[in-house]
Amino acid sequence: MNKPLFGDYPAVEVNMAISFAETTGFFEKTLDLRARRAEVLANNLANADTPHYKARDIDFKAALQRQMQGAERGSFNLARTQGTHIEGQSSVGLEDLLYRTPNQPSVDGNTVEEQVEHSAYMRNALAFQASFTLLNGRFKGLMTAVRGE
Repeated sequence: MNKPLFGDYPAVEVNMAISFAETTGFFEKTLDLRARRAEVLANNLANADTPHYKARDIDFKAALQRQMQGAERGSFNLARTQGTHIEGQSSVGLEDLLYRTPNQPSVDGNTVEEQVEHSAYMRNALAFQASFTLLNGRFKGLMTAVRGE
């Protein structure tokens, strides 16, 4: 039997569970999408001289909204050339991966514009760093709460 702590009031058990998913879920999804977008933009830059290559990008806002609403991400399985390969999945759905319309199309059909890609890559990297800094602050706050400081 629990002893009353204050006068005649019975002791009450308090369960203060910390949900990391609720606390960090948004930042986790943001970091994942930013990392996927960096891969797509880097792929564009790597193929800047490939004839008929079409630049792609992720509709970040739509992809994040879809993930935050808990909807199916429309992920697709990555192709395996051998049965012994590890099966992989992409967190970016095909509906989030779009073709970029060039400002100045090239003669060889390539739609990569290096300045645009570099700019998008740097903006994405800065947004990734900002999200990471905010997530780090969230973890520091949780650690402070756990320690009771």
